[in-house]
Amino acid sequence: MTAASLLSPDLIRTRFSQAMSAMYRQEVPQYGTLLELVAEVNAGQPGFSRDSAERLDLERHGAIRVGTAAELATLHRLFAVMGMQPVGYYDLSVAGVPVHSTAFRPVAPAALQINPFRVFTSLLRLELIEDAELRQLAEKVLHERRIFTPGALELIERAEAQGGLTDAEAAAFVQEALETFRWHREANVDANLYQRLHDAHRLIADVVCFKGPHINHLTPRTLDIDAVQARMPARGIAPKETIEGPPRRQCPILLRQTSFKALEEPILFKGEVQGSHTARFGEIEQRGIALTPAGRQRYDELLQEVRQRSKAAGSDYATVLAEVFQALPDNWDELRRQGLAWFRYRAVAGSQAASDSRDPDALIAAGQLLADPITYEDFLPVSAAGIFQSNLGAGSQQEYQSGGNRAAFEAALGAPVLDEMALYERQQQESLDTALAALGRPA
Repeated sequence: MTAASLLSPDLIRTRFSQAMSAMYRQEVPQYGTLLELVAEVNAGQPGFSRDSAERLDLERHGAIRVGTAAELATLHRLFAVMGMQPVGYYDLSVAGVPVHSTAFRPVAPAALQINPFRVFTSLLRLELIEDAELRQLAEKVLHERRIFTPGALELIERAEAQGGLTDAEAAAFVQEALETFRWHREANVDANLYQRLHDAHRLIADVVCFKGPHINHLTPRTLDIDAVQARMPARGIAPKETIEGPPRRQCPILLRQTSFKALEEPILFKGEVQGSHTARFGEIEQRGIALTPAGRQRYDELLQEVRQRSKAAGSDYATVLAEVFQALPDNWDELRRQGLAWFRYRAVAGSQAASDSRDPDALIAAGQLLADPITYEDFLPVSAAGIFQSNLGAGSQQEYQSGGNRAAFEAALGAPVLDEMALYERQQQESLDTALAALGRPA
């Protein structure tokens, strides 16, 4: 087997994400309507081009929830075949959701440009089920199921052994891996156990009670989430009331998300008992610039102020959000100068540095250096929990005393998660070094 005969992980990732999108569109017809609406809104945005259309048509993030360490560890290996690594640790228990998570995604700028497919992957925290008997029953159900096909496991091993997959092997891998994410209406449990798990938390029932974890949403990226939100009702789609994340800005930051309400889908319990389950929904996202640690601290502080002020009688959340976030600069240059956001530097073609300066501010002022926003490629735990809760229904909010447990998550994963801030910092520094070298100012 030669390296030349092996397919690029980027190409395998693209094939897989396209196959998943086609499958989800067939399973959830409203998802197709959502894609059409997002494409329509994107096409009407200033600066929209064929290149951006191709990128946006590919760009998706999915979400999946698993129940055991073995399932998570195998997902880690499966995503590695597609050049996706675990980035970040998210504790959702603080928002009443009994999971902790990471995001599998490509990390190199070139790979992100080809296809930035991401899968937000959550592991159920069984220890947060207070009823000991119910916890043991859930654990037993989870350990008896097999969410990966034998073919998928064989191809993962082959990819690891030979350093990748051939074209034919990659085609087979995509089809085998897709089965893990497919919807199965047949439950693994009887109606009584389902109801007990559902009463403990709807998400627990969703993770435990089915043959596979099934993709529960597949999110396209829009350039104007407010426009999509406003147009959804006319397409027969009922959006959630509030867009999660920061307010609308001239210079978008981080991540804004909205969704349509979860579907009530027929299921069949053990014993041939008919029932229904609500979990899968449609989500849309708009991505802005990645914030530095200082920027994230400012963001978190402002968001906390919004929560406190919006609790007051008669307060409108959207109005308070917009007012409070006026304290964060809405100007690319100010965000950069204050060290609040990450940027990618590039030399102006044909320019020559007039001095020995390596200072980005001086070179930008001289017209020799440009700074472009680095897109935020990750997630916001509060926003993710907000989307989960809005689709789990009223009364689903829980209080969990236990905090995050990154060590336990990484032990289950079988590897440390990557630090997203270190990735952004490296992108910025490498781009600056390259730009300075082009200007005759090598390190």
